[in-house]
Amino acid sequence: MIRDAIDREVEAVDSEYQLARPSDANRKEMLFGSLARPGHPMGKFFWGNADTLKHEPKKNDIDTHARLREFWMRYYSAHYMTLVVQSKETLDTLEKWVTEIFSQIPNNGLPKPTFGHLTDPFDTPAFNKLYRVVPIRKIHALTITWALPPQQQHYRVKPLHYISWLVGHEGKGSILSYLRKKCWALALFGGNGETGFEQNSTYSVFSISITLTNEGYEHFYEVAYTVFQYLKMLQKLGPDKRIFEEIRKIEDNEFHYQEQTDPVEYVENMCENMQLYPLQDILTGDQLLFEYKPEVIAEALNQLVPQKANLVLLSGANEGKCELKEKWFGTQYSIEDIENSWAKQWKSNFELNPDLHLPAENKYIATDFMLKAFDCPETEYPVKVVNTPQGCLWYKKDNKFKIPKAYIRFHLISPLIQKSAANVVLFDIFVNILTHNLAEPAYEADVAQLEYKLVAGEHGLIIRVKGFNHKLPLLFQLIIDYLTEFTSTPAVFTMITEQLKKTYFNILIKPETLAKDVRLLILEYARWSMIDKYQALMDGLSLESLLSFVKEFKSQLFVEGLVQGNVTSTESMDFLKYVVDKLNFMPLEQEMPVQFQVVELPGGHHLCKVKALNKGDANSEVTVYYQSGTRSLREYTLMELLVMHMEEPCFDFLRTKQTLGYHVYPTCRNTSGILGFSVTVGTQATKYNSEVVDKKIEEFLSSFEEKIENLTEDAFNTQVTALIKLKECEDTHLGEEVDRNWNEVVTQQYLFDRLAHEIEALKSFSKSDLVSWFKAHRGPGSKTLSVHVSCWLWET
Repeated sequence: MIRDAIDREVEAVDSEYQLARPSDANRKEMLFGSLARPGHPMGKFFWGNADTLKHEPKKNDIDTHARLREFWMRYYSAHYMTLVVQSKETLDTLEKWVTEIFSQIPNNGLPKPTFGHLTDPFDTPAFNKLYRVVPIRKIHALTITWALPPQQQHYRVKPLHYISWLVGHEGKGSILSYLRKKCWALALFGGNGETGFEQNSTYSVFSISITLTNEGYEHFYEVAYTVFQYLKMLQKLGPDKRIFEEIRKIEDNEFHYQEQTDPVEYVENMCENMQLYPLQDILTGDQLLFEYKPEVIAEALNQLVPQKANLVLLSGANEGKCELKEKWFGTQYSIEDIENSWAKQWKSNFELNPDLHLPAENKYIATDFMLKAFDCPETEYPVKVVNTPQGCLWYKKDNKFKIPKAYIRFHLISPLIQKSAANVVLFDIFVNILTHNLAEPAYEADVAQLEYKLVAGEHGLIIRVKGFNHKLPLLFQLIIDYLTEFTSTPAVFTMITEQLKKTYFNILIKPETLAKDVRLLILEYARWSMIDKYQALMDGLSLESLLSFVKEFKSQLFVEGLVQGNVTSTESMDFLKYVVDKLNFMPLEQEMPVQFQVVELPGGHHLCKVKALNKGDANSEVTVYYQSGTRSLREYTLMELLVMHMEEPCFDFLRTKQTLGYHVYPTCRNTSGILGFSVTVGTQATKYNSEVVDKKIEEFLSSFEEKIENLTEDAFNTQVTALIKLKECEDTHLGEEVDRNWNEVVTQQYLFDRLAHEIEALKSFSKSDLVSWFKAHRGPGSKTLSVHVSCWLWET
């Protein structure tokens, strides 16, 4: 632990803290922790920054280096640790390696620290109050939270999972279904996130977060009352065995047929499980429901009463009413007693709401897990099985992963979307309302592990559906039926447009998303910027204009689809046929490209500075982009190799040595088929102005040029081999293969064996190819664009 390295790491920790500051989730968590009784660990500042790790210790003659060593001696001990290693090597080899590598870890012999005696941290008068909070983003949200005794020991029953499954349900009779009909809420999430903050040996949190509409904000007490009525209904009925068994069946199916996850994520998860569960349950303890114990569920459920709840109301409308400031994140908030009339009603034996009831039996739970036989020749890559003027379909039957699941993806392409900024916004509204309309009818499918997503793409509507193939067609047909019969009430239209204003605004206030929007606006012809869209939305759009846009959108399309998995080719064709028959549209008059035209930058270094929109956010973003030219597979692969060489020295120079910021990375750019690469640094205006950062990026690239010129052939070949190995890596699950194939379809490239071609190209490269390509993009004729987003631009 070198002193110099610690000083640099403090800068990295401080940058991480600065990046975390504008997050409403982090601010809410910090405020919640501050409600714990004095001396409890949950009240600590667990982020750390330059003040707590550098300036304050200096002022108080505290040696941070010595304190860090003390901390290390006390807590870095082998008998507190768990270790997981996953590999294709034999267990004997792994045992040998583990012994060699890890046996040097010290064991201090001290008892493991425990915190179980620090119970009821939130049993304080400050907890059962209403907290009004001013958020960073434009949002209205109500969070109701209870602090329960620790629930980890009940992992075989998972009482909070059972309760959150019902509270978070979106089907008929649910809280959200009722609030949506009232146009008071857009989304609801309930439960326990199972992070160390939400579940530990001193307490477990149960929280319900509701995203409110403007109308819902005005009626937030009624919204809270609806939640309490639902919980009271559950308490009266008691735990329901049918529902428990339904959840158990869904979780069992998912566990039994789960696809392999990324090895890094898997070992990390298992390592944590070893700290939490007995040996026989470390693979299953966090996923399965083992036993039905109604008394354990009832005990947790009966504590969810209004008198023990904490209410947090986030809204920009609280501005000016919040005189308190949270110490670390500067969150403005106020504390008040629950309004007397509501407090009285909640204490009484209040009535149940007849519109709230338990969900009906789920018709989407799969029971047929048979693998289907091939009805056409087996192929390595997707093949086109339908090709008509109205659309085409790519299909591949899975024979590698052998699981009873399927992936269906469709792109409904229309030239109408990009005709004006207003059209892009109407398309966004349309997709949001369609998603809203589907939320209740499709929710049962969602909980039965059938997933769907509707995406407003730049040139069309993207429909993604995946899950057990047995009931998947039911969900797909439901989506197409709702698309065909699309309609909206004025109340829903108003609610969604108001929410979209907030969404656009929240995108614009983040430096990284604003920087991307500006860069693409400069580079792509006919692209509508987020500002254009926000302006069109603020100018006002009518329900009539939406309905006429949707009618026109559905009248003329080109539909492109990909179906993969445990599905026959005949079944796959039925999906496209259903879309064409139901929507009954005309083909497009001419083929439509699904990419923008791109501006060729003139030679030289061009600079675009944009003032960040969030005055209180010190985070800045600097991206320097080098444009190359039209896509060729050989050039793209060479650029990938270059960026791979660049990653470590870029991090070392700009983050470790120059301590410019926490996020520092080079990346390959494929902008509508035009190649380039860029270097991005996320920094803070309080530390560096954006010109300094730009100069440092230039300095790094000059030093990197020297570095690759002096690269040995061995070092060059090592990197080539590493990239080849990455590209030869087997897909861990079917979704990875589908994502790669879908990218070929959605960009209309159709080079499904791209990886094989890239590997061939890599084998042909020499070091001089790399050096000369880099130099060609760095000379006086290079086409460079710098985009700076900072809140202090005009003051520097």
